[in-house]
Amino acid sequence: MKISFFKYHGNGNDFIIIDNRSGEFDPVQEQIAFLCDRHLGIGADGLMLLENGRGCDFSLKYYNSDGNESTMCGNGGRCMTAFAHGLKIIGKKARFSAIDGEHEAEILFEKEGIFKVRLKMKDTSPGTIFDDGYFIDTGSPHFVVYVKDVEAVDVYAEGRRLRYDERFAPGGCNVNFVEINPGWISVRTYERGVENETLSCGTGVTASALITSFLSKDPQNASLVKTPGGEFKVSFNYSSGSFSEVFLYGPAAFVFEGRITI
Repeated sequence: MKISFFKYHGNGNDFIIIDNRSGEFDPVQEQIAFLCDRHLGIGADGLMLLENGRGCDFSLKYYNSDGNESTMCGNGGRCMTAFAHGLKIIGKKARFSAIDGEHEAEILFEKEGIFKVRLKMKDTSPGTIFDDGYFIDTGSPHFVVYVKDVEAVDVYAEGRRLRYDERFAPGGCNVNFVEINPGWISVRTYERGVENETLSCGTGVTASALITSFLSKDPQNASLVKTPGGEFKVSFNYSSGSFSEVFLYGPAAFVFEGRITI
């Protein structure tokens, strides 16, 4: 079977995207893992299917590179919005469904395959406080750990240990290591399903910004987030123990398109 695909990335978090509005592509785990393999396949942190939506512009289905269907992906949501715009399914604004509910997105800038996209994330609460970190669900489960020097952290070893911690069983969680700086935070993320550090994680950036704001009681302290793959901005309201109007701002970039046999 030959399929057409498109490659996008959001601050280095890269995805294979397939237009599956026909419903013809029904992949199994091994096929997705093959497509995402960086040596044998196309190579990506995950695969996304654009499908027909009910009462919205389209539906997003996301799989991690291990081939398992996953939870919400913030970088993926922005890339899918750019992709849908390229297919002329949407103009500058989109309303789409994902596994965690409905989202809104808007393309703020576009030039030569590079987009700046604002994505509305789900409302959430500060979550659970532990002695060694903070758990919060921003569409995907995240554990936020504060460190003095984020560059010195062994993200693979420490992230993997916490990702499988029994507190987060059975599904596990993503792990974010956060360094606080004046006016901005630096974040590195271990992603479950990828089972390694990724250059950036949209839901992880959002989780880190929300928790930092909650602890510092200063929303400006976490509005700018830097990752190994690039910079993000997060805006939100906090009232009565809940975050609302949560928006993730960041790039989405077209890389290439092609066809592959599976």
